[in-house]
Amino acid sequence: MDSTNSKKKKVVVIGGGLVGALNACFLAKRGFQVDVYEAREDIRVAKFACGRSINLALSHRGRQALKAVGLEDQVVSQGIPMRARMIHSLSGTKSAIPYGTKNQYILSISREHLNKDLLTAVEKYSTAKVHFGHKLLNCKPEEGIITILGSNQVPVEVTCDLIVGCDGAYSTVRTQFMKRARFNYSQQYIPHGYMELTIPPKNGEYAMEPNYLHIWPRNTFMMIALPNQNRSFTCTLFMPFEDFEKLTTGSDVLDFFQKYFPDSIPLMGEEALKRDYFLLPAQPMIAVKCSAFHIGSQCVLMGDAAHAIVPFFGQGMNAGFEDCLVFDELMDKYHNDLSACLPEFSRFRIPDDHAISDLSMYNYIEMRAHVNSRWFIFQKNIEKCLHAIMPSTFIPLYTMVTFSRIRYHEAVLQWNWQKKTDSQRTNAELITGWCQLHQDLPAFEKPASADCCNEALKVYLTRNSDLGQLGNSEFNIIILNDYLVKTQIKNS
Repeated sequence: MDSTNSKKKKVVVIGGGLVGALNACFLAKRGFQVDVYEAREDIRVAKFACGRSINLALSHRGRQALKAVGLEDQVVSQGIPMRARMIHSLSGTKSAIPYGTKNQYILSISREHLNKDLLTAVEKYSTAKVHFGHKLLNCKPEEGIITILGSNQVPVEVTCDLIVGCDGAYSTVRTQFMKRARFNYSQQYIPHGYMELTIPPKNGEYAMEPNYLHIWPRNTFMMIALPNQNRSFTCTLFMPFEDFEKLTTGSDVLDFFQKYFPDSIPLMGEEALKRDYFLLPAQPMIAVKCSAFHIGSQCVLMGDAAHAIVPFFGQGMNAGFEDCLVFDELMDKYHNDLSACLPEFSRFRIPDDHAISDLSMYNYIEMRAHVNSRWFIFQKNIEKCLHAIMPSTFIPLYTMVTFSRIRYHEAVLQWNWQKKTDSQRTNAELITGWCQLHQDLPAFEKPASADCCNEALKVYLTRNSDLGQLGNSEFNIIILNDYLVKTQIKNS
């Protein structure tokens, strides 16, 4: 890093949310003069913190970005590990689906607390300052000029070397991009909204198992619950707006929950449920895609301003944090040359951020519907087995997205290749082939069911603890895939 050159640069960050604050830390650490302009008041002193409150799931990409500015340990210490999905059926039975290996987990993090910590971290840099209650009125990216309206209601022009737009899905900075020719932009409101509810502590402890992301999947809608440090759970109900609108009275709400989420009612309390449901209307969710992310060498978009996504893969914050980390890595590579770094950031990052947007849409279907399928559970077990056997060849999609820094679009390509390959030489065949090759294992004389395949998998893993001693594993996989195609294992 050319520290002499970096001290001459003045950077303005629009937005003091999660990505804006973290970006300010990266830029100040580089020696730049950084001014953050945030329209809201300081949430650390505000009586009521407005804005989104969907709990956050911090995973590897976000942790790597925090690590780069020395904040990982502090943030992780305030998170609650979630090692698996806990599926709540209509009957009240529960089953866990691990996210990965026993050492892999995501962290439930409070958005408000994390934002406060990041703002405090920014202010520790002598070259950085956060201006609260300052609204962006206008932006001239090509000239590096912004117009800010402060608490005195007098517009002020600010000149800088770089404008970083981190002002969210409804970005004011991005509106200047939209006035330019050949700027591509799309937005999509999905037909589902979300509403937050609460499961309070029970006798001072968690009312449910704390180290899980709890899911009540109901095919066209779902409810999730993430643990908080105060022993409560934040529940989020995701549902089509027309279904929300059908529930107009407290009795309607109780009847609906009794039908679809009966085990949650005693945890929430009937009166609290009826009260909380009508506190705020269901909120919309928007997905935004655009390109390019930059204008010249003076302006760049990051986080939701560049790629707002729906929350169903838990990657919104992580992708935004990775934006900051990628930009920092490029600044190292190009020695703080903004004219080289900004175009490369757009070229490098756009396919990844578009890919995670699409994956997030897909994962909503998985969370609210697929997890109900015994075939889906079986597939997850097979994926785990194949990953253990061929860790560099077969990697589950969730593992690539959540527990690595494999580029998002490369993860999609790998996933599609694995699915295509599986259609020819599929997962479950591995088990059946070993059953055929080793006569002491359970034999499948009839079309295999998910239960008997799972039992064979357990025996296989028990008998073959050294997964490296497989011999011709490719041959075994081919045998097993042919078997699966012939028997056509379906959802039970």
